[in-house]
Amino acid sequence: MKRNIIKIDEEKCNGCGLCVSACHEGALQLIDGKARLVSESYCDGLGDCLPECPTNAIVIEERDTAAYDEEAVKQHMHKSKPQPPEATPPCGCPGTRAKLLVNKQPEVTPSMSFENSQSQLSQWPCQLKLVPVNAPYLDNAHLLIAADCTAFAYPTIHQTFMRNKITLIACPKLDDIDYSEKLTAILQQHEIKSVSILKMEVPCCGGILQAVKKALSNSGKMIPWSVVTISTDGRILED
Repeated sequence: MKRNIIKIDEEKCNGCGLCVSACHEGALQLIDGKARLVSESYCDGLGDCLPECPTNAIVIEERDTAAYDEEAVKQHMHKSKPQPPEATPPCGCPGTRAKLLVNKQPEVTPSMSFENSQSQLSQWPCQLKLVPVNAPYLDNAHLLIAADCTAFAYPTIHQTFMRNKITLIACPKLDDIDYSEKLTAILQQHEIKSVSILKMEVPCCGGILQAVKKALSNSGKMIPWSVVTISTDGRILED
């Protein structure tokens, strides 16, 4: 029969997984780092997944295909046991599997040397592009959204900014992605306690600030937020 059904452009798909979460019929899965339609009979063609796709990789087209099978969808959803978020990486690489890092070392004090200091990264992955929207470590988190270069420009970023926070790093110039949609989904799906933005003084870092501000507005939540700007020679310019 001829009906509306989704079509995915794998070249545009970045494997973020937002469409998978948006599909209430379980018709989509991430396979080899790409969103795939696992059964045409599961897709109702209504397109709940379309607005979630940040790269516009999904369209609805009319074509001859199997009819939508509501009963099959119910059985599919009943049989499918949801995997814990940490078992569902946003791409096919095992290194992107979400996990909370348990740090058993003593707390860092100002008198400790760099050699004795400890990492303050509390979760993996930390690259915003790879972080699953439904990662459990985002619940009740204080978020630090940092430009990639800040870690190299500011020598004590771990102790000064990352401690007791979930750190998400990004570069709007190199990633070439509008992160506002993914950040909006994170803010809407989790109780975020605060958002700290750490950016460089260079113009391209303004993309991070704009994405966060847009996400805060779109989320409809009142979440405390702040911005710190680091100079290219490693000084705090704004606090």
